[in-house]
Amino acid sequence: MTCSNCSIILPIKDQGLLKIRHSRVSLTQAVDNLGMLSEQIKQEQGREDGAAFRYHSPSELEQLMDRLALLPKEWLLHMEVVVTGTFHIEGYEDWLPFSQLQARIKHPNVMDIITDQSFSSHMQPIVDHKLNVIGFEFLLRPSHSERPFQPFRLFEIAREAGLHAHLDRSARISAIEKSATCLPAGIKRFINFLPSTIYKPAYCLNHTFETIDRLSMNTEDFVFEVVETEEIDDLNVLHHIFELYRKRGVSVALDDVGAGYSTTELMNCLQPDYVKIDRSLIDGCYLNSDQKRQITGIVESASRFGGQVLAEGVEQMEDFEFCREAGVSLAQGYLFGKPEPSPPPNFMLSSVV
Repeated sequence: MTCSNCSIILPIKDQGLLKIRHSRVSLTQAVDNLGMLSEQIKQEQGREDGAAFRYHSPSELEQLMDRLALLPKEWLLHMEVVVTGTFHIEGYEDWLPFSQLQARIKHPNVMDIITDQSFSSHMQPIVDHKLNVIGFEFLLRPSHSERPFQPFRLFEIAREAGLHAHLDRSARISAIEKSATCLPAGIKRFINFLPSTIYKPAYCLNHTFETIDRLSMNTEDFVFEVVETEEIDDLNVLHHIFELYRKRGVSVALDDVGAGYSTTELMNCLQPDYVKIDRSLIDGCYLNSDQKRQITGIVESASRFGGQVLAEGVEQMEDFEFCREAGVSLAQGYLFGKPEPSPPPNFMLSSVV
């Protein structure tokens, strides 16, 4: 069983054929109107005829895509494209929506980062109310200075290119492998995942569990965090993902509660093992009565289903002290340590007291 969303990324050939097809209209007349010379490609069952264009350099391919982008937007939404080399086997072609190939051609440096996995994980400590380090969150960072990126932007472009599932899986496996070399058993490893990338939970999550098993690690040391930049359309799918994780002994967390799409209503519906309060509610909370009220409300709600509450983005001792008094059991932020390539020599942070 394979999942096309996580499949190997086929490189774009420097010369070859750009093929297009459409499920609703004939494109032959349309490309002729653009003044583009094309070759006919055979009609496939259930589809209209398509066209193919020869190109001899990456710049020619980019020019062809720019010309096709002049077609009506409603046509482009249903157009599929594929780039093949001069010699290829029919039937083994990676057809993509027009917008995805457009994004891949527009951002070649980002495609190289994803293909070559030019990223690594940095680790930020998570402490309990006594300032003992109980775990680390693994955060995606560039592995080479000559290939810098902002993680959010990297995932944004990957989503446009149809590669966010591939990137999310690769980043998750990279973090698991990094944790095996850096941390002893019993230390929690908080690792992000995008639920929108897990199209077939029973299959997609196998990569995660196979990596943990291969490294002889304990699933109970892992906490997988829901990080979502888009509204979750189907909570049943997310409930199913949580169920699969928990059956294997993995805990789950909801990130950024109190901001964006991570609402308290979503928290109460999902009932995660860990509730991470967004930094926007934590920063300066000791001086702000509204922030105090919201934090206290989250703690009270989480206590009803047994969720542990974690304060994110803690930079001031006064904020930490309020959170601790309010019942927040865990904390994370620059006050305790910045994300680093490796953990500190020891896991005690008494210097911040």
